[in-house]
Amino acid sequence: MGSTRPKIGLALGSGGARGFAHIGVLKALEKESIPIDFIAGSSMGALVGSLYGVGQSPANLEKFATLFRRKYFIDFIVPKLGFVAGQKVKEVIRLLAKGKKVEELSPPVAIVTTDIRNGEKVVLTEGDVATAVRASIAIPGIFVPEKVGNRLLVDGGVIDRVPVSVVKEMGADVTIAVDVSYFRTEPELHTIYDVIMQSMDIMAREMIRVQEFDCSVMIRPIVKQSSSLDFTEVDSLIRRGEEATMEKIDEIKSCIANWKENEDDIKD
Repeated sequence: MGSTRPKIGLALGSGGARGFAHIGVLKALEKESIPIDFIAGSSMGALVGSLYGVGQSPANLEKFATLFRRKYFIDFIVPKLGFVAGQKVKEVIRLLAKGKKVEELSPPVAIVTTDIRNGEKVVLTEGDVATAVRASIAIPGIFVPEKVGNRLLVDGGVIDRVPVSVVKEMGADVTIAVDVSYFRTEPELHTIYDVIMQSMDIMAREMIRVQEFDCSVMIRPIVKQSSSLDFTEVDSLIRRGEEATMEKIDEIKSCIANWKENEDDIKD
């Protein structure tokens, strides 16, 4: 017997603080009763997607995001492989993730990271959620890489900004991609963090130019300059994620309906 609806996959992209827009995306999809069967996430997309998979509601995620203050989660060290050790944020993630493993999440979540030694994409679908997410958010030069097995892993956005291919490999028939990148021209650069994040944004822009996102629907919530390290605009980022998704709801529902029609045609 054929399926009555397509499997729907959500690919949540990287983008630092701008990734809080993903919470608004989830709010809108739930409001419109759009089911999510698979999630793949890079960097902040991995964080939001994993916590959703743990069972944290969009409302709970919004509360956490609005209370987020960088100073409570950042543990500076004498620079060697990075300025931030990452243990503080890892423990916060472990608490919010209720100590769960990636394979226990529902819907299933794939966490995208990058092996800094050989440049390979590493997709984590098993193991401690906190460790996997900590690896995926490890911005090179800022966070110390996360060691997982014999690998040194860093930010998934380095190699796969919006992991559409990953969520398709998980089994998604309809793919909703969320790109929260935004390239700033002539930004103010005051610190090494600004330089690193601007470099990441430049790299993302070039990646997007050559990479066609083969998705069913693309959502781009960020329509104005917004720093990937600015955690003071959380409310507006979440709101923009919700608004941008609502603007695409008819397109999403059309993709779902058309898939059903195509399935019926195949049967006939």
